[in-house]
Amino acid sequence: MAVYTEISDEDLTAFVADYGIGEVLSCKGIAEGVENSNFLLVTDQASFILTLYEKRVDANDLPFFLGLTEHLSARGVPCPTPVHSQNGEVLRELSGRPAAIVTFLTGMWPKRIQNHHCAELGRAMAEMHVTGTDFELSRPNALSVASWRPLLEACEGRGDEIKLGLTATLHAELDVLEANWPTDLPSGVIHADLFPDNVFFRGEHLSGLIDFYFACNDQFAYDLGICLNAWCFERDGDFNATKARKLLRAYRKVRDFSDAEMQALPLLARGAAMRFLLTRLYDWLNTPENAMVTPKDPLEYYHKLRFHQAVTGPGAYGLD
Repeated sequence: MAVYTEISDEDLTAFVADYGIGEVLSCKGIAEGVENSNFLLVTDQASFILTLYEKRVDANDLPFFLGLTEHLSARGVPCPTPVHSQNGEVLRELSGRPAAIVTFLTGMWPKRIQNHHCAELGRAMAEMHVTGTDFELSRPNALSVASWRPLLEACEGRGDEIKLGLTATLHAELDVLEANWPTDLPSGVIHADLFPDNVFFRGEHLSGLIDFYFACNDQFAYDLGICLNAWCFERDGDFNATKARKLLRAYRKVRDFSDAEMQALPLLARGAAMRFLLTRLYDWLNTPENAMVTPKDPLEYYHKLRFHQAVTGPGAYGLD
């Protein structure tokens, strides 16, 4: 269970009382998620999510994250809305941790991704990108291309413990990415972690985007590259161009992207694969055996990286 900090009943009752959201009926830890302690909080008025932000999250970034979701939600993007205390605060302290309460979104994340899921995702992501353009705060992407080589070096050459020759292969790929990474594409607020378990659906319709704790300012097309990796590969590792086409065409109906973005997409998808490969590799090598969270297999993203390396143009993603 991804709950790292326990809350006493007395502390919880006193904390919730300052919000005027009713009497606490239950507060149950949520197993999903690896960064923070999350709880489903039920009062006699409604359901909420209570989050305690753990040490891996920089407290200085929390006003950006919470302000962004409030900004997006007010403009119709379905995402959790921070609840204000009676003093107007959205960020407080509970059990020695920064803490916030946000609204509860109904829906389920798709365990088996279908074409309509990808289309709905593309539309919602474009709406998020457009709506975030006038958000006043900004946050640099701490996990963009400049961070990848230091992250690989922090693995101390141990990538070969997972796959022979992996470390050298990744150093060579970083040479390509660093030399060719675009810096002048349209940019703004991106989610940067729109994996299926962060997207809720009710039936065939998207009902919510959650977990904005990697959100930052970066190139919009990089967010598309992240989603191509997360949504358009089948369980056997094959890339599904139909799903990619559904995602990208739905996105373009809301926010069309330039020829430069289209041509850069294969490289951005390679970079997105590298980013998640490296963070998974580091966690795989450094997570204690008795940890509550099981690290994810970095080789899944090695195979995705190899696919994108062979792509010669955006047509591989279903684009004309």
